[in-house]
Amino acid sequence: MASLYQYQESNVRRTWVLFTVFFLVVIALGWIFSYVFQNQGILVFAVLFSIVSALVSYYSSDKIALAMARAVSIEKKDNPELYRIVENLTITAGLPMPRVFVTPEAQINAFAAGRDPQHAVIAVTAGALQRLDKPELEGVLAHELSHVGNRDILISTVAVVLAGVISLLADFFLRSLFWGGFRGRDNDRSEAGAIMMVLGIVLSILAPIGVMLIQLAISRRRESLADASGILLTRYPEGLISALQKIGADRVPMQTARDSTAHLWIDNPFKGSSVSWWHKLFMTHPPIEERIKALRAVNI
Repeated sequence: MASLYQYQESNVRRTWVLFTVFFLVVIALGWIFSYVFQNQGILVFAVLFSIVSALVSYYSSDKIALAMARAVSIEKKDNPELYRIVENLTITAGLPMPRVFVTPEAQINAFAAGRDPQHAVIAVTAGALQRLDKPELEGVLAHELSHVGNRDILISTVAVVLAGVISLLADFFLRSLFWGGFRGRDNDRSEAGAIMMVLGIVLSILAPIGVMLIQLAISRRRESLADASGILLTRYPEGLISALQKIGADRVPMQTARDSTAHLWIDNPFKGSSVSWWHKLFMTHPPIEERIKALRAVNI
């Protein structure tokens, strides 16, 4: 219990670290923008923009993630079995009942989001509902509820918006340079101006990669812990193990898969022959085989 509490506290610290890194990166980009384009208003805008983006990510990132996944809210009358499974697991875990959503994706997958257990949501794909039996579905939902109980969902959901914002700003800066936004200034030929331009390009390229590395570091550890916590809820490891086996064998691509939300899902949504080397390099989840091996070693 003490170690779990320490893990929850570390998640809070990681969230503040992520916010701090985000502020620094956005303000640094704004400062470079303002220098390159000789407009101090850009720096002021960057500061205000970073504050607004942080607030949006804290209060509305779950809604953004749900919208990106095209998830639809359901009530008990819409899918009584799914709703009862979530209800029973939340009672066992001592958690508030989250809002339940279903996405139209055929891939077997699910995710949890929200800033705290009182504002948590759980989304399940149509493919999971169709192709998992009840023990397997319980295992998947217990895994996602463990993210809620372990306080993983705040940092994971916040990362969705922050990663998107930084990538958008970096892309904007590079496009501005490409279309000649740096031409026509008196100090274009100065050594300092050239250095700042190069620094801006490097930072714009590295910033999104840095955010992806943060997502990678966040995701791998939390997935393993959620697997272990999930089987403690169901007291039936074979349910989650069987579900992971089906998920590992599933090659159905996800139509709404995004780099910014990949770490939210129970397994990486980029699947099939279309997966690029880039996605393989920045996989946000441990290999399915390792997760199953770890679960088999747990004594219930």
